[in-house]
Amino acid sequence: MKVSVLGATGYAGAELLRILYNHPQAEVVHVTSESHTGEKIADLYPHLRGLYDMVLESMKDIEAIGKDSDFVFIGLPHGHAMKVGRALRDLPVRIIDLGADYRFRDTSVYEAWYHVPHTDPEAERVYGLAELYRDEIRDAKIIGNAGCFTTASILALAPLARAHLIDVNTIIVDAKSGVSGAGRSPKQANHFPELYDNFRAYNVAHHRHTPEIEQAITDLSGEATVINFTPHLVPMSRGILATCYATLKEGVTPELVDAAFEKAYSKEFFIRLLGRGGYPSTKEVRGSNFCDIAWHIDERTHRVIVLSAIDNLVKGAAGQAVQNFNIACGFDEKTGLDFVPMYP
Repeated sequence: MKVSVLGATGYAGAELLRILYNHPQAEVVHVTSESHTGEKIADLYPHLRGLYDMVLESMKDIEAIGKDSDFVFIGLPHGHAMKVGRALRDLPVRIIDLGADYRFRDTSVYEAWYHVPHTDPEAERVYGLAELYRDEIRDAKIIGNAGCFTTASILALAPLARAHLIDVNTIIVDAKSGVSGAGRSPKQANHFPELYDNFRAYNVAHHRHTPEIEQAITDLSGEATVINFTPHLVPMSRGILATCYATLKEGVTPELVDAAFEKAYSKEFFIRLLGRGGYPSTKEVRGSNFCDIAWHIDERTHRVIVLSAIDNLVKGAAGQAVQNFNIACGFDEKTGLDFVPMYP
């Protein structure tokens, strides 16, 4: 399959190139960057030296790129992917967007949270969280790759929501992310003296991944869902640890909770269940497409606490995009992704 990566100079784009290099069914034919057009990708990311000798192109002739590609991966800031989607609408090329433009069925929700008009509301798109939406992903023209925080949070809560074991309107998600999740562009808050030896919350009560989690939990439970979500930035480069709380419905036992997770994920290669009482760690999934999940029952408060760890650049971005690519192509989902986490 011929694939192109638009916005290849962001962290997610570079991670896509790392993963696609070892994918036996993918040939990268175009890489783009508007800010680094004419430069070699390996000069910007020296870890790709000797592996990619490609020069970054402009997207000005997007139709030519589309005609030369079976799939286009988009790693652009929100607001740009829908322009690409419209430009490629009449071509057979399929799109996997790592941004937010195609994650929402209701584009008014996107507009309310991202504060830009959605210019491609008629596009046929599906939500790209592989373990939950693979049937829809198989034939999709456009796949809106799930976000990083949302992947960790939704996978943690999905078995309980689908089995109707929790009151979905009591959900609280407290998540911590490494700084690569904030992107490569320099920002004062991510400057080493500001970040090192520090730990802080941000975008409290209005982080844009909130409605994405609500959309999925509403789908799974059949109940309109409103949650509290608070993200935190921690001084590490990669990883997300999500701690998700919810009140159990009356009569729900620890054994029912255990059974829900086993039923949902026992056959999922990329989800590793640590069981009741376990403690996932970001280091144990670093550089991999795995999501490690464990859960605890607080019998005093009748609440369940689910812990979920992923690498934000892999399962939370590029790895998940390749997993969706594999599903859409009919390949084994593990193709190009069954690498062991880096440790320590």
